[in-house]
Formats: sequence, C-alpha cells, structure tokens
Amino acid sequence: MASLEQALAQDRVVDITTTGRTSGEPRRIEIWFERFDDRYWITGTPGSRGWYANLLATPDFTFHLKESAQADLLAHARPVTGEEKARVLAGIMTELPAFAGKLTDASPLVEVTFDGIPGSGDRD
Repeated sequence: MASLEQALAQDRVVDITTTGRTSGEPRRIEIWFERFDDRYWITGTPGSRGWYANLLATPDFTFHLKESAQADLLAHARPVTGEEKARVLAGIMTELPAFAGKLTDASPLVEVTFDGIPGSGDRD
C-alpha cells in the first residue's frame, strides 16, 4: 500500500465529505483532485456545484483517499478567484489535456490544504 504522500502525488479520484450548507448534514461525493505547482486543487466544469457551495459555507471537510492508500484526511478549502484561478486552471489543462477547453473562469476552484501532513500545505 502506498504512503499518504505517494497517494497524494499519484491518485486522482477521492471522496470528499462536506457539510451541507442548508441541512448541516454530511454530504459525501466522489470527485477528482489535481496536483499542480506542488499544491492540491479541486475543480470542475462550469456550473453550479453543491460541493463548491458547501465548501464556501463551511471550508473544513474530509478528504477520503481510496485508491493506492486508504485514509480520511482533515482538510480545508480555500476558494480561488481572479488571476490566480486563471493561472491554476491553465496549468491543470496543460498537465491534463483531457480538460483542455473544459475549464473556464466559471469553473469552481478550491485549493486544498491538509491538517497535520508535513509538506502538503498543512495548516499546523
């Protein structure tokens, strides 16, 4: 089984559990995450996304590794906008050509930091 650091470097599909912005109940979904510029990001195609609205209301969430390693990581989402958003989305599309043309300024984007994991944007 891979270490947490290896999983964060090579895996792409995770589950996240957010807090429902209206209900206050946990909401778990499967989602892709990206690594760009030695940081971690969650994005998607343009449109309204429940996970994004939930993270705007309550930025602390659980990031569930489930591919090469299994772990539930405490995480924090920081919404990304403006020039930083344009730079990150362009970088993601360059590294993952399948996303080329699918991510726009209307795409949701958050940077993910982890609690207690040295070298992974940890907040300790």
